[in-house]
Amino acid sequence: MSPVRRCSRTACSQPAVFTLTYVYADSTAVLGPLATYAEPHCYDLCAEHAERLTAPRGWEVVRLPNEAAQPTTDDLEALANAVREAAKPASSGDEPVGQGVEVGRRGHLRVLRSAQPQRDR
Repeated sequence: MSPVRRCSRTACSQPAVFTLTYVYADSTAVLGPLATYAEPHCYDLCAEHAERLTAPRGWEVVRLPNEAAQPTTDDLEALANAVREAAKPASSGDEPVGQGVEVGRRGHLRVLRSAQPQRDR
């Protein structure tokens, strides 16, 4: 069996690139990017059949954008910047340190309770 899924249309041997799903309760046909897994009540379509798709009278066709495009340089730079930001060590002023009170111990583990804040009167 080929790892590439084929178009669900009879006698079409083109690779599938879209998935068609019917939402009967809303009288809607949803055409979106190829689903990760083949579902029994969905139809995989090639680009040609997806482009020519029509719905029954009274139904609406919703075409979701195909997200199969390669990420742009801007997307990759934004991702790299986000990873760099997340990898930065936290500054020492962000978290209170040494304000817990030890209330128990079990082996090498300690149970700490937050100390009551000192109030000036």
